[in-house]
Amino acid sequence: MSRPRLLDLFCCAGGASAGYRAAGFDVTGVDIEPQPHYPFPFIQADALTVDLTGYDVIAASPPCQRWSQATPEDRRDDHPDLIDPIRQRLRDAVARGDIWGYVIENVPGAPLIDPITICGDTLRLGVRRHRLFESNLTLYGTPCHHDRDAPAVPVYGSYGQRGRRNPVDGETSRGTSAEAGRAAMEIDWMPWPNLKQAIPPIYTAWIGVQLIGHARHHAKPVTQAPRAQTSPRRATPMTEATGAGGKRHCRCGNTLIRPVTGRWPRYCSHACRQAAYRERTRRNAA
Repeated sequence: MSRPRLLDLFCCAGGASAGYRAAGFDVTGVDIEPQPHYPFPFIQADALTVDLTGYDVIAASPPCQRWSQATPEDRRDDHPDLIDPIRQRLRDAVARGDIWGYVIENVPGAPLIDPITICGDTLRLGVRRHRLFESNLTLYGTPCHHDRDAPAVPVYGSYGQRGRRNPVDGETSRGTSAEAGRAAMEIDWMPWPNLKQAIPPIYTAWIGVQLIGHARHHAKPVTQAPRAQTSPRRATPMTEATGAGGKRHCRCGNTLIRPVTGRWPRYCSHACRQAAYRERTRRNAA
């Protein structure tokens, strides 16, 4: 049985996409800006106009600055409200039968309809980072268990900061390195500017497994040819060599370590991921 197809709108560097992929979806990302760190097939396009046909589920993470506690109240109106237009697009797509499910993600305070909440503390991440998810399908969130001994790792702003006067989501640590932020989020491929806005993959893996459960009731054979990609499919680098004892190794030869709650990483460090990206760039330009 082929994987159901999911289109991830406003994908940025692919935190949410990685979780949906781990849950069993064939994922394609869409963003209006180039996303050189995105690890799956990518289309550079406007989420409000991109073609939605040929997919089973659409996920969308509209910009959150209008609703975020981190945005000063007197500047929130400077940011557009894209939740309503995206919701209408997705509802229309469901009504036409183009897709059978959608999920909209945003921050607490955003005007989502009957959303569920996912808490990083409950999933035993290093961050708390509450996020809301709205869907036309029945989904279940997590309770909140803020019972860790150490404070949640703050992943926002500039790493190495001295702290925030008004911490977001109860995150109160006084400084965070990029490495600590990536470890806390269980994301090993993003630079800090992408990381501080990312959705931890385990959040969308939690949701994706539930969506896969819905798939057997909604999926139907695709009768139309998939739409041609507007940018080339990114080749998956051959970085996971399985040796004796089931071990996997990075391109540099170091042994990879699989997180308890995640999938195998492709690289042992961010530096190795960047080196592989530069190598692919040179090869494609040749």
